[in-house]
Amino acid sequence: MTDTPKPAPLFDKLALIGIGLIGSSIALRARRDGLARQVVAATRSRKTADTANRIGVVDHCGTDLAEAVKDADLVIVCTPVGACGEAMKTIAPAMKKGAIVSEVGSVKQAVVRDMRPHVPEGVHFVPAHPIAGTEHSGPEAGFPTLFDGRWCILTPLEGVDQSAVDRLAAFWRACGSMVEFMAPDWHDMVLGIVSHLPHLIAYTIVGTADDMAGERRSEVIKFAAGGFRDFTRIAASDPTMWRDVFLNNREAVLEILGRFQEDLFYLQRAIRWGEGDKLFELFTRTRDIRRALIDMKQA
Repeated sequence: MTDTPKPAPLFDKLALIGIGLIGSSIALRARRDGLARQVVAATRSRKTADTANRIGVVDHCGTDLAEAVKDADLVIVCTPVGACGEAMKTIAPAMKKGAIVSEVGSVKQAVVRDMRPHVPEGVHFVPAHPIAGTEHSGPEAGFPTLFDGRWCILTPLEGVDQSAVDRLAAFWRACGSMVEFMAPDWHDMVLGIVSHLPHLIAYTIVGTADDMAGERRSEVIKFAAGGFRDFTRIAASDPTMWRDVFLNNREAVLEILGRFQEDLFYLQRAIRWGEGDKLFELFTRTRDIRRALIDMKQA
């Protein structure tokens, strides 16, 4: 019995700018499945680069961002969204014509605003957002199956080369993702609801519990129920990344937060006045959403 040969690589050289959870997971998947003949990375932190080289996440990781992207067919910027523009400015002079440059931020309008002015003529800019992650960070946090069965949203801009979009979509499908396409502004509103607001609530609830606990803090941690544990997992996410998300998607987040506050006041009133029918209706409706997620294998 012979092994099934791997398909030809989609790219000759893949360069990752940033090698945290997402970058290292991309690298591990690309190397495992032969999606690129060479996988390199660069990060401004010497310590992080040394870690990436020590554990063998990529063929090589350095601290010179421009050097890493030389001759790369695909460049993916995996920095926090607030650093994407500066990263693009740094690597732009070294990028070859015909290359594709993408990123993985959970905010799109601000990233497009910051990156697009620095994209060289002849380089194809295709923003993307893999909706996958854990509360862990750094090159040691990555694993090759992170994107399996998860959505990756591409937000191609008007006038971009369609073949570049198709090649990037094929790459993400090869990483295990399901691919969807959205406009950048609609992406930011949708993700504001399903990702950004839940993180903001988690940070707030855990912070409130910590503030209220005082001398009882050890008991709060000891007897934390499943719901609170779930919130602490979300609230343990990378602080730099989420600071940048909220600052760069503030309009959508503030709009959604206003609606959430209205709904919270409605719930507060129902509890105060003993309106059990309203509580039951809401809890039934939200349970149906959970069941829908399970049916779509997104739970």
